Order: sequence, then C-alpha cells, then structure tokens
Amino acid sequence: MTVDASRACSPSHMAQPETLEQVTREGRRRLSPGLTDPHWLVLNKRRKIFQERMERLPLGPLTVLDVGGRIQPYRSLVESRLKIYVAVDLRCTPLVDVVARAEHLPFPDEHFDLVICTQVLQYVPEPKLVTAEVARVLKPAGYFFLSVPSACPSDASEECWRFLPAGLRHLLSPFSFAEVIPEGRSIAGFFRTTNACFNIFVRYPTMRTLFRYTVCPIINLLGALLERVSASSNDQFAVNYTVIARK
Repeated sequence: MTVDASRACSPSHMAQPETLEQVTREGRRRLSPGLTDPHWLVLNKRRKIFQERMERLPLGPLTVLDVGGRIQPYRSLVESRLKIYVAVDLRCTPLVDVVARAEHLPFPDEHFDLVICTQVLQYVPEPKLVTAEVARVLKPAGYFFLSVPSACPSDASEECWRFLPAGLRHLLSPFSFAEVIPEGRSIAGFFRTTNACFNIFVRYPTMRTLFRYTVCPIINLLGALLERVSASSNDQFAVNYTVIARK
C-alpha cells in the first residue's frame, strides 16, 4: 500500500517524542493491566471479548487498520494472521504509520479486512463521520471492532461524548450487522467507577501511589468476585461497550 508522504509519520511530527519502549509498555499495560490499574475490570473484559471474536474471523491473512493506533494494544491478538497492519493517529509515535484525522482516512475504498478503533470516538466532535469512513475503507463483509465509554468520570477536557447501545446502533447504520457487548455488567461498572473516581480525586502523587497499591486492587478483586458469583445479568450501569460490526 502506498502512503502519502505528506501524511506519513516521522520524527518531525512528534511534538513530544515517545520512545518505542514507552508506547510498547503502554500497549502491554492496556492489553494486560495489573490489579493496580483503576480500569482493570473493563480492560480485562475488553481483551477477552476481542480475543474471542478475533478467533472467529474468517480464515486467511488480514489487512488491518488501527484508527487511533498510537500504542496498538490489540495488535498481538491478530499478529499471527497479519498481511498488513496500518496505524493512523493524530499523535505520532514510533508505532504510527500515518498522521491523519479519523474523519478523513487517507485510504482507498474497500481496502481493509478489519478496522480496530478503541476509546477514540469520545474525542471526535462528529463520530458519525468516523463510522462512515470506516465503512468506506472496509472490504465487503469486513469487520469493525469498536470500544467506547458509556459512563466514566473524566479529567480530560477534550472529550465530547459518552455512548449508549441505541446511539451506537444509529452510528453504525452503514453496517449490515452490529453487536453491542457490555464490557462488564452493572456490578463491574459500579466498582470500576469507584476506582476511577478515587484515581481522579486523589491528586497528590504520594497519596495516589498509596491508593493504587492498597485500596485499588481490593476494589478490583471485589468487583470481579461479585460479578462472577452474581446471578444478575443487569447491565444498566455498564460503563464501556465493545461493538462488533460487519459491513
């Protein structure tokens, strides 16, 4: 595939350069978080969903696009089947191939077998433009793996949206099929939100470190235990969703 040189990622694009070791470490943490991560419950569930659904993809080598692929945490799940893996992001890192906006993907129509986009749409002013672009660059019967938040405390002023199942199905109307899967039920959502709130409210570095290595793991383990033993299937307070869509 030919990449427009004006869009190709290079050191000149890096306002704050990140090393390959830094972004690789962050990707590994996202894929396999430790118990000290406030988002452990959601991240573990997302990995399991992605892994299970990627194993169901049609056989053969895959041409993959990672939209927002600054750290590529889920690349390893399809590594053994890769033909081409292209990462596009506004922020250039050693793993990014093309610097571009998700609303204007610089790729030809019907080019990719799989598009991955995790925790990106909440930052985009017009997310429907992104889903339309993804549908455009996907081959017929290609797959779109999406992950978005529905309820999460945030200290990031750039975020624009939270998403619910009905809204997600509307965004994915260009696709023939879309399955919306909660990344944990209401119990996991409650405990993850508790951890995320503590992580924001505890501002002093020493106190935050103390929280991460004492209270945070206990909340994570308690949430996982109650989610496992509970007979309830209630997901009204699911705090994140995975969507598996097919063109």
